[in-house]
Amino acid sequence: MTTDLGDALDHLTILGGLQDEFLATIPAVDPATPVPWCGRWRVRDLVVHLSRIHHWAAAEARRAKETPLGRGPFVLDELYRSCAAELRETLAALGPDAPSRTLTGTGTASFWRRRQTHETLVHLWDLTTAGGLPFSADPGTWADTVDEVVTVMQPRQERLGRMEPLAAPIGLVAPDAGRDWLLGASTVADPSATVTGPADTLALLLWGRATVADERLTVRGDAAALDDALSRRLTP
Repeated sequence: MTTDLGDALDHLTILGGLQDEFLATIPAVDPATPVPWCGRWRVRDLVVHLSRIHHWAAAEARRAKETPLGRGPFVLDELYRSCAAELRETLAALGPDAPSRTLTGTGTASFWRRRQTHETLVHLWDLTTAGGLPFSADPGTWADTVDEVVTVMQPRQERLGRMEPLAAPIGLVAPDAGRDWLLGASTVADPSATVTGPADTLALLLWGRATVADERLTVRGDAAALDDALSRRLTP
C-alpha cells in the first residue's frame, strides 16, 4: 500500500479554490434542480447544507459554540459567500497546529482543512453534475478524498456502530495518482476484490456517486463481496 501523501497537499489553498468555484457556479444552476445522489435534495438544499457545514466546522475548529444560522429563506450566493469566508478565515487565523475539536476527538485545525476540502470537492461535483456542467480536479486531490474515507471515515463508521467490519478488505487502485489502498483492512491483508480506476471515480464510488458498472472501473475478485462492502455506510 502506498504512503499517505495527504500531508503534502496545501489543503487550505485547495479549499479556497473549490469554494470560489462553488460560489461562481451557484447562479449557473437552477436552485430547483434535483441532486439525485443526495436523496430528495434540490440544489438549494445542497447550497444551504454546505454553507451550514462550513459554519459549523469553523466553530468546531475554534472549539466554540456554533451560532445558529436560522431557518431561512436565504439568498443562496450571499449565504455561501459568508460561510465560506468564515471557514477559510478561521482556519487561516488558527494555523494548522491549533488545538481543535474533530470528528475523531481532540486534534488540530489541520483536520478541518482536509475535511472541508473533501466536503467541498464532492458537493462541487454534485452541483456541477446536477447542472450538466463540466468539472474536473487534480487526481492527487481526489486520491486524498479516497484516502480520507479509507483512513478516517470508514473506521469512524465502525467505531460508532454504523457498520459491521468487512469480512475482508477491498483493494482500491488509482493509477493516475499512483496510489492504492485497502478499505476495511484489519488482520486480513488480502483483498477479497480490487477496483482499479481513476482517483475521481474511486472517490465518487466510495461516496455513493458512482457504481461498479462505471466503464472507467475494472473489478477483479469477489464481486459479491465488493457489492456488500459498497452497500455499507462507509461514510456519514
